[in-house]
Amino acid sequence: MSPPSANMNMEEEKKAEDATSTTTTELLPSSPAKVLPTFIAPYGPNVHVSKHPVLSHKLSILRSSSTSPSSFRQALREITFHLGYEATSTLSTKDIPITVPGISHIDHIDAIGSRISDKVALIPILRSGLGMVDPMLELVNNATVHHIGMYRSKSLMPVQYYNRLPKTCDVDVAYVMDPLIATSATIISVVSILKRWGVPQIHVMSVIASKVGLSELLKYHPDVRVTIGTVDETLSEDGNLVPGLGDAGDRLFGTNEEDEEDLVHISKRKRTMSVASETEVMCPPEQSMEVLLIRDAFIVGSSST
Repeated sequence: MSPPSANMNMEEEKKAEDATSTTTTELLPSSPAKVLPTFIAPYGPNVHVSKHPVLSHKLSILRSSSTSPSSFRQALREITFHLGYEATSTLSTKDIPITVPGISHIDHIDAIGSRISDKVALIPILRSGLGMVDPMLELVNNATVHHIGMYRSKSLMPVQYYNRLPKTCDVDVAYVMDPLIATSATIISVVSILKRWGVPQIHVMSVIASKVGLSELLKYHPDVRVTIGTVDETLSEDGNLVPGLGDAGDRLFGTNEEDEEDLVHISKRKRTMSVASETEVMCPPEQSMEVLLIRDAFIVGSSST
């Protein structure tokens, strides 16, 4: 039989161990039952803003003035992979039968696999959106690609100069890709075009968005899903992100800044949102955008071939 002093020492040691265990448990966070979006407030459940440290590291490379065009392309590719995995998490799948090789490489085991059942289309906005196509095709290799060419006029109104959407929509989900969302007028116009085309689900992917631009996009298209790398708070008077990353198209392809409107032949210029100059003069900003978006729906087929 153990002496009373020995029993007391054992009880004290047990209490000390229990206290240490409790303290350690309180310090360790509980494991989540499922992976939740890294950040959704204050824009709502359809918006995913990444807070991943690796993405933040890549974004700094993308922003830096010392990054060469080749390094810029590589960083954009890697960032698109990250955003693409997040954006495609809502795609539907169906079960398919597969066989798995056994250890002996002779026997095969029957199993059930998965295959994406949604018909996916990638919609890069020319020209900077082209840098996001290849990594997305590696993620969803059976996706179709349809190009829409847009640029901003000096009045910051979006102008459509190219549209290769088929006449018939055979798509379940469309991913609109543009590295930057500044005023969001361009992305709002493209989403309107796709809705008129007949796409049931639209998902916007961008590396950096302005706070104002993101809010405007959700104002006109609250049903659209958005996946972005980060949000810049400031938008300059001339409609550019601050700090942003400069002109994404020029940095992607190593070209000098030029007036894109001068590069488009006069016969090919078409204001996606109709008589921009008249609406700018006659309507306040909010009403002007509504008028332009209504007109936008009627020009979808005119440039499609």
